[in-house]
Amino acid sequence: MYLDAAKKQEIFEKYSFAQKATDTGSAEAQVALFSYRISHLTEHLKKNRKDFVTERALTMLVGKRRSLLNYLKKQDIERYRAIVKALGLRK
Repeated sequence: MYLDAAKKQEIFEKYSFAQKATDTGSAEAQVALFSYRISHLTEHLKKNRKDFVTERALTMLVGKRRSLLNYLKKQDIERYRAIVKALGLRK
């Protein structure tokens, strides 16, 4: 499996800036996890271009990530800027 408990824990430890590493519900942790899953699904779709179910799942994940980022931007712009810079989401 591409995403086991150890990999999730590593992502949460790396991207939870202000909170504890065990805070898996923070917006930063969720955005980081979504970004990891999005990159994995993108690689899958490069190999399997007719997999429309995965394409829809990818679109939904991108929407969820966008919603969380919008929420974070409204609540705390500094946390938003930190996670965007850490993940390299904007150019």
